[in-house]
Amino acid sequence: MFVKIPKIIQRIYPSITWNKKSDQKEIWLTFDDGPDPKATPWILKTLKEKEITATFFLIGEKMEEFPELVQKIKKEGHTIGNHSYSHINGWTCNTKKYIADVTKCQALMPKNYLFRPPYGKITRKQINKLKNLYNIVLWDIMAFDFQKNIKPQKIQNNIIQNINKGSIIVLHNNEKSYANIKPILSETIEKIKKSGFKFSSTW
Repeated sequence: MFVKIPKIIQRIYPSITWNKKSDQKEIWLTFDDGPDPKATPWILKTLKEKEITATFFLIGEKMEEFPELVQKIKKEGHTIGNHSYSHINGWTCNTKKYIADVTKCQALMPKNYLFRPPYGKITRKQINKLKNLYNIVLWDIMAFDFQKNIKPQKIQNNIIQNINKGSIIVLHNNEKSYANIKPILSETIEKIKKSGFKFSSTW
């Protein structure tokens, strides 16, 4: 897999938002897979300290399990997006089942209709069914914070060395990634700010 998604892949799937077209030095920080009782409060605390907002792509099952965390994300001004109800893999299930799972999650969502496919895996048929209903958002920087043996400094380098105007950065809001991003999230945000970039969660 690539840290920086090649332009040729982005051109093959033009219906997907890979980055935001912006003349300003803005970036979009996103977190997948929550809410999580350990990771989410810490991420929210860090974002509040740094006075920035982010986008949280949430799993429906976890939203139902931890509704108080969903409300906290909303209350603190962050954007919420759909990450399916059961973290379903689009490459291994039929389109009808996939759409039903996304729709079930959307019933728990604000009316912003942002959707990120779990694992980044979605078929052309699924895209065609969803593209007129949702802004299908992937990313142009994958930090690989979910990898088991990755060093936190490598995660930070993956972000800092690849950032551009309009970059969409994906990190993960779960227990597995928590230990990897805890040492570097605050410092990474500060480095991005010092490079002149601002953080947006407006789509």
